[in-house]
Amino acid sequence: LQVPHAPSQPLASNESRRFTNKHSKKALKASLTLGILLGMFFVAWLPFFVTNVAQAVCGCVPAGFFDVLTWLGYCNSTMNPIIYPLFMRDFKRAMGKFLPCCRRSAEPRPSAISLSMRNSHSGPRGPTSLKNVL
Repeated sequence: LQVPHAPSQPLASNESRRFTNKHSKKALKASLTLGILLGMFFVAWLPFFVTNVAQAVCGCVPAGFFDVLTWLGYCNSTMNPIIYPLFMRDFKRAMGKFLPCCRRSAEPRPSAISLSMRNSHSGPRGPTSLKNVL
């Protein structure tokens, strides 16, 4: 016996593959971004922490070398605001909302009144009294 296939079955299969492919691309990009961030963190801070332990054990690390490694770690911290926007679209959008230099010209800037109205959940309300609240 052969069961006839529903015409929507190949579409569902293609849609499922497309969905899986889209999410695997996102997962790959997220893994890449995380790998770059962690790799840069370890390259910048691991020498500092190893030298810090060596300094505590034997006291044989020159002060100038220790300062250079400390500043290498600080440079890594300054690179994070550059790396995140390069690799994360959501981060770019969030920064564009708050920083005027990153905002697109087509996006209107929200006014303080509209933000306060949105955050206060204000709207038409009836009179409230203690009796109504309790």
